[in-house]
Amino acid sequence: MTAIKPLILLVEDEAALLTLLRYSLEKEGFEVGEAVDCEEALYAIKERQPDLIVLDWMLPRLSGIEVCRRVRRDTEARNVPIILLTARGAEADRIRGLDSGADDYVVKPFSPNELIARIRAVLRRLRPALSEQAITYRDVTLDLVAHRVSRDGQAIHLGPTEFRLLRHFMEHPGRVFSREQLLDAVWGQDSDLETRTVDVHIRRLRQALNAEGRGDLIRTVRATGYALDHVAR
Repeated sequence: MTAIKPLILLVEDEAALLTLLRYSLEKEGFEVGEAVDCEEALYAIKERQPDLIVLDWMLPRLSGIEVCRRVRRDTEARNVPIILLTARGAEADRIRGLDSGADDYVVKPFSPNELIARIRAVLRRLRPALSEQAITYRDVTLDLVAHRVSRDGQAIHLGPTEFRLLRHFMEHPGRVFSREQLLDAVWGQDSDLETRTVDVHIRRLRQALNAEGRGDLIRTVRATGYALDHVAR
C-alpha cells in the first residue's frame, strides 16, 4: 500500500541549492514541491497546501519575510509550518524572522542533514500525525503500520484508496478539500481521473465508517468538497 508522503515546498532561488535539497529530501521519503520566487510560492500554496514550507529569506522582488506574513494572514494556509533559510545570523534577524510567523530558522551555510532534522522536529511538534504510528480522531483509530482502521474499538474494513483518503482527512481534521485537491493528494498529481471518482470513494468510506448507525464524520460542503468534521450529521 502506498503511503502518503509529507509534502515539503522549497522556496529558493539558488538553483544548485534547490537541486541539492530536493535530492536530499526525496531520498528521505518526502514529496517535494519547488518555487523560485514569491509569486510561484504563493501560487503553489494555493494549488496544493504543503505540510511544511522551507522558505529562503532573500528572494527576488519580495522577501521571504513578506511571504511568511502573507501565509500567516491566509485563513487556509496560516497553520502550515515554515522554516526560514538565511545568511543573516544576528539575534535581531532571528527574532524578526520568528516574529513574522516562522516556526524555525536555519542559518546558511547548513548541511542538508541539519535541515532534514529541523523539518522532522517541526513536523513532530506541529503535525504529529505525520510522525506517529497511529492517528486518532474522535473514536476512529488508523494504524499506519498494520494498515488497520477501527471505530469505537470495532474493526473497519477499507480498500487501499479509502485507507489513503481517510488518512489524508485525519491528518487535516476540519479542513475542507475540493475534489481536485483530494485527487492530487490521494491519487497523485499525474492522475487523469475524473473528479466524480472522489465522490465514489467518499461514498464507500462513509458506508464503512457509518455502519451500524454510527454518526457521519465526513461533512459535504456544497459546491466545494469534503471535510472530516465532528459536527457532521
